[in-house]
Amino acid sequence: MMLVLLNGALVTKTGSGQGCGTDWPLCHGKFVPAYTISSMIEYSHRAVSGLVGILVLVLFIAVWKYAKDRKDAWWYALTALLFTFIQAIMGALAVVLGQAPAVMALHYGFSLIAFAGTLLLSIVLYRRSKGLGDKTPQGVVITNWFRNLTWIVTLYSYMVVYVGAFVRHTEAYGGCQGWPLCNGEIIPTLQGTTLIAFVHRVAALLLFIAVAALAHFAYHNHKQIREMRVAGICALMLVTAQILSGAWVVFTLGNDNIGLFAGLLHTVLIAGLFGILCYMSVRVWQLGKR
Repeated sequence: MMLVLLNGALVTKTGSGQGCGTDWPLCHGKFVPAYTISSMIEYSHRAVSGLVGILVLVLFIAVWKYAKDRKDAWWYALTALLFTFIQAIMGALAVVLGQAPAVMALHYGFSLIAFAGTLLLSIVLYRRSKGLGDKTPQGVVITNWFRNLTWIVTLYSYMVVYVGAFVRHTEAYGGCQGWPLCNGEIIPTLQGTTLIAFVHRVAALLLFIAVAALAHFAYHNHKQIREMRVAGICALMLVTAQILSGAWVVFTLGNDNIGLFAGLLHTVLIAGLFGILCYMSVRVWQLGKR
């Protein structure tokens, strides 16, 4: 799933979305396309996505057959399968009908949900193999306000991801030159690509504040739940690294090679952050019931 996210980001960053023209599933009418950089990048994305689709289907069947006692595992497997299928259909339609930035941003968002479903499934099966279950120490309480805060921050992070994907697909990276200021100003002239890039920066700053608050309450108010404290610290580290990688993307706009690496790192970090927040969202619900 991580390879699918990285491969999709590579397609976008290198402008290879139309590397196979408007043909799907063939590439320029051929099963093995003529070798060009853009066609090979686009076709490799299709190949990786197709392989992952098969693996997710096999995984879903295996969970349904061997882990029926864990309803949460079944739901995670179903989520991964469903959103892998949806994002594949959206990718195919984007190739055939044209790559609208809003549609492509949503395509990435669905891929991220599929990744989160797979990550949660992996964690559940790991905990099951170690006999950890969903146990929590006696007397520990997950309050409603902390549970709701976790869910709100997770939902908001997904919105920020969508805005960031929209920046990528509209190629609005250069709308804000410099960092942390935008074109040398705290609040620049808000129009065109500058507006898109600036909205993303403000949204990312608010996400950092929200995650920092969530991590604070997870660490100081839930000292008896080690996994919640660790998850909060990891989320704070990832959102910090995410913002710094975004600054690196801005500083490397003139360097294609380093800029490509910075963009891929940005993708990895946001996937990790969203996955951690999804895990926290599930655990506050499970522990709150007990």
